[in-house]
Amino acid sequence: QVQLVESGGGSVQAGGSLTLSCAASEISDSSRCMGWFRQAPGKEREGVASIYISGGSTHYADVADFAKGRFTISQDNVKNTLFLQMNSLKPDDTAMYYCAADTQTSCRILGYSATTAYNYRGQGTQVTVSS
Repeated sequence: QVQLVESGGGSVQAGGSLTLSCAASEISDSSRCMGWFRQAPGKEREGVASIYISGGSTHYADVADFAKGRFTISQDNVKNTLFLQMNSLKPDDTAMYYCAADTQTSCRILGYSATTAYNYRGQGTQVTVSS
């Protein structure tokens, strides 16, 4: 059973930075999509960034429009860890951030930011940005 454990969340002031990590255990080396999603109170969950890994290498990486120029997604295939570097944080970035894994590569059909494509999800880590 794949397990995803996020860390790195916290409280920062606007303009600050945080790096989220997601440690994946029991995940095979086969092709997969990994992604970050977030959900703010009263809002729907939305895709933040996603990555497609095959043969241990990154073949696709993208972030949502609201995160372009500020957030970067990356992965360490040896450590099975996914990262989300977040810079220039805004109060609107306040949300619970979740790591997700799609071991069936459904994301390539449903879309990399489609929550329904991912079959595993972590418990989340809270990010709070104050003005």
